[in-house]
Amino acid sequence: CLWYGGAGMALYFVNYDLRQERDYQALYDALEALGAVRLLESVWCFNQDNTTATAMRNHFRKILDLDDGLLVSEVSEWATRKTMASPYDLRAGGRADGDCGG
Repeated sequence: CLWYGGAGMALYFVNYDLRQERDYQALYDALEALGAVRLLESVWCFNQDNTTATAMRNHFRKILDLDDGLLVSEVSEWATRKTMASPYDLRAGGRADGDCGG
């Protein structure tokens, strides 16, 4: 699928590994506040405007423990298979075109 965001809107994927403390609720709350949808067990996506992957990483790292892993990617194309949801399910913002699988 190709992603076409609205004015300044970008699609971001977040992948994480919570290692020792595993306090998921604070992270889930932060993702839900952004209107994110869960694609896989540890992968979410969301729309955000006027930011960067680095800025979003810095936002989430305040929530995570020092030993947790985090990857934030700005995405313009993706393909899925048997995911829990899809970027199509995002509340507002850009749109996707093409056959994304499912």
